[in-house]
Amino acid sequence: MKLTGRTILITGGSAGIGLAFALKFLELGNTVIVTGRRQAVLDAVKAQHPNLHTIQSDIADPEQIAALAARVKVEFPALDVLMNNAGVGGAMNLRFSASDLAALTSEVDTNLSGVIRMTSALIDVLTTNHGTVINVSSGLALVPLPSNAIYSATKAAVHSYTQSLRFQLEDSGVEVIELMPPAVRTDMTDEFAEHDFPMISTEELVRLTFAGLRAGRSEIRPGQSNQLAFMRRLAPNFINRQLWKASRVLVPAAS
Repeated sequence: MKLTGRTILITGGSAGIGLAFALKFLELGNTVIVTGRRQAVLDAVKAQHPNLHTIQSDIADPEQIAALAARVKVEFPALDVLMNNAGVGGAMNLRFSASDLAALTSEVDTNLSGVIRMTSALIDVLTTNHGTVINVSSGLALVPLPSNAIYSATKAAVHSYTQSLRFQLEDSGVEVIELMPPAVRTDMTDEFAEHDFPMISTEELVRLTFAGLRAGRSEIRPGQSNQLAFMRRLAPNFINRQLWKASRVLVPAAS
């Protein structure tokens, strides 16, 4: 992937992994647009990094995606990289009925439907500009973390969707890359930190990812994600059971 002179949109780019990548791409001289749900957070990011472009948009809302795409095509017609990074997740107890059935699938709305809709909304400009799609899934796409069952399922679906997208776009001039991070220290993984789960920093994730991008890899599995891929092939039952043992403590009690 060419890493300079690009116009890059990163969803969920106001914090955590997304912001780390936004700042690295900005450092390399790219035009970078980040989106997020919370305007106040975006304003704070803009104040600290004035060269970043910020747009409020909720990736779970199809109408907001359509409005975002229309605006980007007018204001940034050279857009040639879409990084589908926005994601939400948490541990759930699946043994009991959910009191809010709509909230039960909120992770699907953001992590999976958001990726599919964003890609579709911008595929025309990305094709015109011979661009790149980077979908951020997870090492848990390969081996689920049972405490975070729905999150893991959405990332497995993103992995499958990305593979199909790559085939369908192979003659279009659009490059399709999948980034499969391991557990990364961010606000989203606070519950993991409390139980001493192994995690890497956002800086390390960016370093390993850019090494993969420079090497032209279409599927980038930094750190433990590569180990999960290996264990899935070598001893799938063992690694599944180990992740369940490690994550049982995260499953919330029935409310």
